[in-house]
Amino acid sequence: LDLNMVTERKVEDNHRQDSADLLIFIMLLTLTILTIWLFKHRRFRFLHETGLAMIYGVLVGVVLRYGIHVPRDISNVTLSCHVNASPPTLLVNVSGKFYEYTLKGEISASEISDVQDNEMLRKVTFDPEVFFNILLPPIIFHAGYSLKRRHFFRNMGSILAYAFLGTVISCFIIGLLMYGCVTLMKQVGQLNGDFFFTDCLLFGAIVSATDPVTVLAIFNELQVDVDLYALLFGESVLNDAVAVVLSSSIVSYQPEGDNSHTFEVMAMLKSFGMFLGVFSGSFALGVATGVMTFTKLRDFQLLETALFFLMSWSTFLMAEACGFTGVVAVLFCGITQAHYTFNNLSPESQDRTKQLFELLNFLAENFIFSYMGLALFTFQNHIFNPTFIVGAFLAVFLGRAANIYPLSFLLNLGRRNKISSNFQHMMMFAGLRGAMTFALSIRDTATYARQMMFTTTLLIVFFTVWVCGGGTTQMLSCQHIRVGVDSDADNSGSERRSTKHESAWLFRIWYNFDHNYLKPILTHSGPPLTVTMPACCGPLARCLTSPQAYENECQLKDDDSDLILTDGDISLTYGDITVSTDASGAHISAGPAGTTSAVISADDLDRELTYGDHELVMRGTRLVLPMDDSEPPLADPRHRMRM
Repeated sequence: LDLNMVTERKVEDNHRQDSADLLIFIMLLTLTILTIWLFKHRRFRFLHETGLAMIYGVLVGVVLRYGIHVPRDISNVTLSCHVNASPPTLLVNVSGKFYEYTLKGEISASEISDVQDNEMLRKVTFDPEVFFNILLPPIIFHAGYSLKRRHFFRNMGSILAYAFLGTVISCFIIGLLMYGCVTLMKQVGQLNGDFFFTDCLLFGAIVSATDPVTVLAIFNELQVDVDLYALLFGESVLNDAVAVVLSSSIVSYQPEGDNSHTFEVMAMLKSFGMFLGVFSGSFALGVATGVMTFTKLRDFQLLETALFFLMSWSTFLMAEACGFTGVVAVLFCGITQAHYTFNNLSPESQDRTKQLFELLNFLAENFIFSYMGLALFTFQNHIFNPTFIVGAFLAVFLGRAANIYPLSFLLNLGRRNKISSNFQHMMMFAGLRGAMTFALSIRDTATYARQMMFTTTLLIVFFTVWVCGGGTTQMLSCQHIRVGVDSDADNSGSERRSTKHESAWLFRIWYNFDHNYLKPILTHSGPPLTVTMPACCGPLARCLTSPQAYENECQLKDDDSDLILTDGDISLTYGDITVSTDASGAHISAGPAGTTSAVISADDLDRELTYGDHELVMRGTRLVLPMDDSEPPLADPRHRMRM
């Protein structure tokens, strides 16, 4: 009976302790939100909410580490036995009864007397899988779901270059420099454990994941040039995905033989193949799941929103369970759902999903940054090595420079709208590290090298968020980068046409196919397939077309068409009517006999399609094109061209 009472009391104490731990994080988030409101009210931009959350986390971590001491439990017994390994579970025979004990981690000999304090600190330390499976998915999904596709596709080639090629360059530059630093540390006797070249490359992949959330928030508030915003946001979204796959490929590097850290060509090619396979597989899974989220629950908005949420989250878990990367899958799932599934949702569910993922993104992001501050003092295996830390800061700076400046020079050779030097300096300065870098580094802290990498990564995140994030406004002023720019009116006349020509030719081909065939199949709105497909395919078109498409209850919201209408060789087909743009930029609409019914100059059409709620009506099929309402409309805003 006494033993049962003791057990029940321990269970109750553990419950109270767990509740107190969660209350700490809830209070941190509450305090952060109240301070954010005060900062916004006072227009204080020197410290972003994420930096503020880290400061509060540091303060709470100091209190937990040095201000609270748990009395020692006299029932604790320390026994010694010699084994060759540390088993994850241990069965102990006490007077004929067997008890199972779970391994919680290694502690130093000097901390044996502080077991209770260590237990308290360990309870406020979350399982790394919590970050990957619970906190990261809403952040990554929101990045894809809220992506401004128009500005993204304008700079798609440059964004892909920075995200893929730039991340790989940064990874290898940092890895090589850190290997030289580690070699120097070995020579002077500052290294107390193994640190191989693969560890240096892994560190390079981890800290190459940029997360300029602070800078982008200030950009959005100040309305900075949309091209600069698109370059930074697009790079950060895709480069997180690349960094995750790259780090897993480096970990999988395994040459044949006893020494697993020697260089071998076949092992390197196998890792490269794994990188391509994992990324492409995760991409395909994310897109497929996004396309399959084809809800028909418009009459039950709560069920519709719940199904959309669960399908989105399951994409991440499905990819991880299949051996792919959930970050890549959920990112492209979000982009796909924003492009297709969003049009199928009821208006109430459209608002709900946007607000839901925006809220989850805000809470998860601030929770992670609060935990970063807490982990600086509650993590029990920190290894602070000044030489490694200084070398890491220098390597991160040079790796970012090797990413931005050479690639910008090469990209400017083919861009009409050049990436100016002040944009390049701002992108260099804005390469902050954040949630993804932290999540990758904390996922494995079992070895000496990983513990040193985690400690250094934490300091890099602190410095970039506080110093670089806090100095964003001053850097914008120093580089004379324009602010207060309306994102819908920044490109007019020749500048707008110049940026349209930046759209990749592959995207223009895809857009034509997507608008005429994919969107009619995958959405309830837009032109029915019976109009866009040839007459010989009538039965198939009627089978695949949604009934709502005939009713035209909800017109297709196509945010990308204004990117390419003057790029030439674009043809939007509606039965026997074709709206196309030829290579010279003239807009031609042809009748069934191929006769030209109207010819309008590219400038006139661009103005009409850009300003005002213009509708193009053709034989009962109405195509609503995206409009910018940033400038006064034409003399007749309801101007129509009829065939």
